[in-house]
Amino acid sequence: MNQLIIPKKTQNCKDFFAFYPITFRRRGKLFIAKQDLFCYNKVVMEKKTHFYVSLKNVMTWLVALCMVSSAVARIVVFGGKGTDPWSQILLPVVAAVLYALICLLMGKEQFYKTAIPVWLMCAYYVLNLVGYDFGKFDTLIGGLFAVAMLFVAVLYTQITCGKVAATSLILPIAAFPMGALLYLNRDLVRAGNWQALDFLLPDGLMTLGLLLVVFAISIHPANEYHPTWGDRTDGRRIRTEPPMNQVSPYVMWTRCSSMNLFEESFEITNVERYIRQKRREGMTSFGIMHVLLACYCRALCRYPALNRFIAGQKIYTHGDDIQFCLTVKKEMSSTSPETVIKVHLAPTDTAEDVYNKLNKEIENVKNTPLDSSFDNLAHTLMLIPGIFLKFTVWLLRVLDYFGLLPKFLLELSPFHGSVFFTSMGSLGIPPIFHHLYDFGNLPVFCSFGCKRRALEIQEDGSVIQKKYVDFKFSMDERIADGFYYAAFFKHFKRIMHHPEQLDLPPEEVHKDID
Repeated sequence: MNQLIIPKKTQNCKDFFAFYPITFRRRGKLFIAKQDLFCYNKVVMEKKTHFYVSLKNVMTWLVALCMVSSAVARIVVFGGKGTDPWSQILLPVVAAVLYALICLLMGKEQFYKTAIPVWLMCAYYVLNLVGYDFGKFDTLIGGLFAVAMLFVAVLYTQITCGKVAATSLILPIAAFPMGALLYLNRDLVRAGNWQALDFLLPDGLMTLGLLLVVFAISIHPANEYHPTWGDRTDGRRIRTEPPMNQVSPYVMWTRCSSMNLFEESFEITNVERYIRQKRREGMTSFGIMHVLLACYCRALCRYPALNRFIAGQKIYTHGDDIQFCLTVKKEMSSTSPETVIKVHLAPTDTAEDVYNKLNKEIENVKNTPLDSSFDNLAHTLMLIPGIFLKFTVWLLRVLDYFGLLPKFLLELSPFHGSVFFTSMGSLGIPPIFHHLYDFGNLPVFCSFGCKRRALEIQEDGSVIQKKYVDFKFSMDERIADGFYYAAFFKHFKRIMHHPEQLDLPPEEVHKDID
């Protein structure tokens, strides 16, 4: 077995031992099995610095004002001079306005996206100072300037995504293009002919905006995760998985071909006692579905990798957002239409929280005379002719691959979520192995059947009757290895044997690795 030596500074880490207990000592050193290497990354991974700009900071508004003023000034100065509209007007105007919009609308959580307009600004400077001024720049100097602007864009990206914590570096890199413009027109500067330098006003305002952003930037509190490059709207990317785990989605690239099947029976004597207690407390419709969901949320507190998913051949996690999907009938009849609901749960939810959230969504569907949002979306798609519908679905797949699906579509989609539970017991049949969906990102599908009784012989020779419920799981094996799945289900089973612990929030919630 391959081992990894753990540095002494991490040997007393509480998170490490609670999360991955499979360790052993040899010659006074602590080791861990290689298949659990990703737990080590959780302990020693570097914490990134997450920057943001707040609307409560007046400097943020000044940055946006400078950028918008730069766009307006550029249109006024260059609009009637017959200049190239693409490189000298459209490109810098789009960059300046986009920078202002990102700061105002997404600066709290996605300030790193200001790197996009900065790249556009750098492209503008290269095109104008190199592409249109060969008379003032020779080829060598022009090439060096292009390389310098590439360095500016890369360094700004590294700063805003938290890999370089020195925000003061933005000052020289922001002033560099303006300095090059002044150097290029040094004769006019020396002569004091500022009227002829009116074309520098838009660039000056743009530069001023970038300089002021240094004083608008704040740092998010430590130990909090915020989005960065590579993350999706429905999850953050797992970057510290072992190489084999990161390569496997490219080898097993469909969810159905990567599906493992697992069946288990859970003894529910204590669960039924717990359900009766809750109904006496006023939760009249409390049932086994609520217990199962609460147990699943509680098990994710210790094994959060079950809340991962694969999208675009990359591994992501939903974090603390457990997206539970369920098929609901408005009436228990063969002719009653079905719809799908999605309930957002959290690892800290108690059984009462799960009960309230789930019942609220079910009642909304049953009491709504019209179709649900999911049904309306399906009806809209059915209005598209067949061949165009096939293209539409292909386009949705492409957008989903690159994480570009709108958030409202992700919310309506029953193919995107954490887990899908279906009760075959309510239909009076045994559970089935339900397939996973290749569209979307749903990694776990659980089906459970009717309650059944079984006679068991005890150690003293007596025979007692016990109640069981059979479960069948279909799981995407790429999100976690078999050992991790086994540990999760053992913990899930222990919780079901002691459901009373679901009345209180968990004492500790483990976070997934970076």
